[in-house]
Amino acid sequence: MMDIQEILKRLPHRYPFLLVDRVLELEKGKRILALKNVTMNEPFFTGHFPNRPVMPGVMMLEALAQAAAILAFDNTGVRPDDDTVFYFVGIDNARFKRPVVPGDQLMLHATLDRAKAGIVKFTARAMVGEAVAAQADLMCTMRRVT
Repeated sequence: MMDIQEILKRLPHRYPFLLVDRVLELEKGKRILALKNVTMNEPFFTGHFPNRPVMPGVMMLEALAQAAAILAFDNTGVRPDDDTVFYFVGIDNARFKRPVVPGDQLMLHATLDRAKAGIVKFTARAMVGEAVAAQADLMCTMRRVT
């Protein structure tokens, strides 16, 4: 288990863009299960949608990518710093199955499928209870920037 203090050490994201609240399970080099508590205080709910707040699909994908980044950083033993960035490079087979609303707990599952030529591929799904909210194949890369 990893609390928010440890997550802040492992991800460069900060409010309002940090979308992982807790890591519940982490199997090095294999999989992660993380949690995002969805609250009415999320800044995107102001405009999406004022009378019927729904978490944007791209934010669900970003939450999945952040969970996947924790798994990737853990797998390589690298910690993010001012010179290391973990970029999205591709999203395939994205599907949105259920709206996510304030009060939901978004369970973020990511499995590391392969790491080759600097590209890491994950299978990811976001669940609310037993229902799939979003799923996608994510591709990311870690880069040193100067």
